[in-house]
Formats: sequence, structure tokens, C-alpha cells
Amino acid sequence: MRKLRIILEMIKFEHTVFALPFAIMSAFIAAEGLPSLAKLGWILVAMVGARSCAMAFNRLADAEIDSKNPRTVTRAIPAGLITKGSVWVFTIVSAALLVFAAWRLNPLAFALSPVALLVIMGYSYTKRFTALSHFWLGLALSISPVGAWIAIKGQFDWTPIILCNVVLLWTAGFDIIYACQDVNFDRKHGLHSIPARIGVRWALWLSSALHVIAVGLLFSIPLLTELGLFYHIGVGIVVLIFIYEHAIVKPNDLSRVNLAFFTLNGMISLVLMALSIADILS
Repeated sequence: MRKLRIILEMIKFEHTVFALPFAIMSAFIAAEGLPSLAKLGWILVAMVGARSCAMAFNRLADAEIDSKNPRTVTRAIPAGLITKGSVWVFTIVSAALLVFAAWRLNPLAFALSPVALLVIMGYSYTKRFTALSHFWLGLALSISPVGAWIAIKGQFDWTPIILCNVVLLWTAGFDIIYACQDVNFDRKHGLHSIPARIGVRWALWLSSALHVIAVGLLFSIPLLTELGLFYHIGVGIVVLIFIYEHAIVKPNDLSRVNLAFFTLNGMISLVLMALSIADILS
């Protein structure tokens, strides 16, 4: 239990809140009401498995890098609080949990589960060769609404594809903000990120542009669904949160990056999910 607590803290288990609300929102839209509790349960299991696998593998892949970065040197593996062997076991069990949940949902979800694992685990190596690693992370999280839609419908559609792009752009945007903290470290150690490539000021502008496009896509979703007033209120709140998020992070003041990255983005996904569900069930 002690090892498990250390691992859950290491992978920031509570931050599953980033992508999970989009999966649940997608499931409700696909079902045009309340999905079956069994399907919701297996979607939840799949999401927890996928996110836990991705983050644990990331900590394994980045252990050496983390040991050199003053910001991350206290993480569990470089600090010696947990062994790599224990984290590997957790990673494998989490991956198996995703595959098993996908198998319980439907054949298409099961068939695509190895692809999902490849995407979410592959992200951990992208910053070694491309500054577009933020977009790969976005792709990894954007699987969630598509996967939930497939879990309910057993097929693809345009609505989850739009939601997928929303999550991709939203995630890439806030990950660019987060990466601004490591510009000097990344440049010194040959790691790639957009802030390291173009500088913090231009990176923050790009982050803002990505979030503007994401909002535009959110407003297009009601054209394909019956979402109405509550959903639009949710998008309006998301816009206000975005404005605040970008107002508090400045090129010469990154002291509130964690507030922008963790708290505000968690609020975005939860607010949008809650008001979307309220709209669907009203």
C-alpha cells in the first residue's frame, strides 16, 4: 500500500480529471441521454488504466532527465522513493486494465486498444526529437472522447472527431504554458519544446491561438447535436477561464504556471462536462 500511494502521488492520479470529463461528456452525447451504468463504469476503468499507464511509463522514460532537472529531481524515482521495477509492474497492470475494459465494451474498442497504448506511451519520447511533443500529448488525451463514443456507439462519427480536436488543441496549449518553466533546462540538455524553440513570449501567443481555435470548435458542436443553452453557458465559462489563464501567465512572470496548468484546466473540463450533461438530460 505504501508503494501504491507513492506511485499514485508520482503520477498525479488526481489529474485524471483533465481528460475523463471529456470522455463522460462524449458518452452522454453519443447516448443522447444517460448511458448504461455498465458502459460508464467500463469507460471509467479504461480511462483510469490508460492515464495511469501513460504517466507511470512517462516517469520511467524520463527518470534520468528528471534526476538532472531541479524542478523534478524530487520525483519518486530519482529521489529513490520507489524502484523502477515496482513502477513497471504498475504500468503493465494499468495497460492490461485498459485492454480488458476495452474488451468488455465492444470489439472495435478492443481492436483499437493497442493503438491507444502506442500513442499514450509514445509521447514520453517525443521531446527528444521534436518541438511538436505538446501536440502528441494533446493527441494522447484526445483519444478519450473518441474512445468513449466508440464504447457507446461502436463506430466513428463527426462529433467525437471535433471533440478530439478540441482536446488536442486545449492540451497542447496548456502544455506549452507548462513547458515555459523548463526553457533553459531543455536548451541545455538538447530537449525539444516550443518555448525552447521560439521563446516564451511567442510560445504564450501560440498557446492563446490554439485555445481560441479550440473554443471555435466547441461552438460548432451544437450544429451536429441537440446541445443548447446549458452547453453554450458552459462554453462561455470556458472562455472566461481561458482569458484568466492567459492573463496570469506572463513572459516575465511564470510564478502562477501551476495554477494555470492544474487548477484552471481541471475546472475547464469539469464545467463543460457538467453543463453538457445538464443540457442533455434537461
